[in-house]
Amino acid sequence: MEKKYLKHIELKGKVVFCRNDFNVPLNENGEIVDDTRLEASLPTLKYLIDNGARIVCASHMGRPEGEKKPELSLKPVADKLSGMLNTKVMFNGKITGKEIGKIKSGLKEGEILLLENLRFDPGETKNGRKFAKELAKGIDVYVNNAFAVSHRKHASVVRITGFVPISVKGFLLKREIDYLSLAIEKPPENFCIILGGAKVSDKIPLILNLMDKVKTILIGGAMSYTFLKAKGINVGNSKVEDDFIEMCSDIFKKAEENNVKILLPVDHIASVTIEPNVTIKMVKIGEEIPENMTGLDIGMDTAQLYTEEIKRAELIVWNGPMGVFEIDLFSGGTTEIAKAVAESTALSIVGGGDTVLAVHKAGVGGAISHISTGGGASLAFLSGKKLPGIEALSEVL
Repeated sequence: MEKKYLKHIELKGKVVFCRNDFNVPLNENGEIVDDTRLEASLPTLKYLIDNGARIVCASHMGRPEGEKKPELSLKPVADKLSGMLNTKVMFNGKITGKEIGKIKSGLKEGEILLLENLRFDPGETKNGRKFAKELAKGIDVYVNNAFAVSHRKHASVVRITGFVPISVKGFLLKREIDYLSLAIEKPPENFCIILGGAKVSDKIPLILNLMDKVKTILIGGAMSYTFLKAKGINVGNSKVEDDFIEMCSDIFKKAEENNVKILLPVDHIASVTIEPNVTIKMVKIGEEIPENMTGLDIGMDTAQLYTEEIKRAELIVWNGPMGVFEIDLFSGGTTEIAKAVAESTALSIVGGGDTVLAVHKAGVGGAISHISTGGGASLAFLSGKKLPGIEALSEVL
């Protein structure tokens, strides 16, 4: 069933609980160094303001494990949002209690209160009934605008919806669902998936779920070495998930049955250690990675091979970098793929924290059709899993 979203309901005068993803990186001085997630939340917040809602915002930051940690306070977020929205965002450092209750009930139309880091209370990650009920006190409408945590069974994502009259999607959540659904429901014929990152085990469910829809799968990153080993290729000291070699072999068979092309790296940049100024070796086509070396990036021949496939695509889904892109020596492959995706005529969807960082590092973020705010959530969605935070929302009758 279709889930309700903001434009389905009347908001004027209603007290609205808006669950956002304000999990932004802070520097040692407690300053926000990347406000991308705050920017992504603005359309929903501005709509709530313009339509006369009385707004209670909430988010988590980091993993405080149920303890109050000043360095993970949302106070910097409140200050930043006040400037971005050109309106005062109230903040008093608490999540629940009488004081918060009074502020909630006293909110005027268009006013915003930001609660303290939800994960300071252990009830959040435990999906606690009591905590969820406290969050829901005085709330008329619940809005989920935090796709990044919608795969989590947390109190502010799932349990709270049982204590409010209506629960709906925010614009950001709707945008995420609409874009990612393009890869699941009726993708075009030339559908290309690019997968990288460390663990092949994380990506297998996605591959299996989309096997009958995709035309080409391009594999890089550390996960490629498990696939290469399944082909009987010597990968030296590269990271391999031995428990998944047999599964990789099965995936090759399923790909052949479904007429899906799987491409693996044909050359590599390898090193004995992962360090900025280490000596590297270019392992060319037909060569094997030496026993004492680890593959840390795809080579330029692989990047060119993958670029040719990307040029033919109509839809691209990319999750996971091609190498250890944080170190410049091993960032070339990821940068080349980022540029190829940005320059393609395909509709492009990029997800996963490292992949998003890599796209921005390459300076091509503005040329991507959709950058997903949730790595784990997008993987779960594309793997065909039901996301608890979406399932909990009210249905359109």
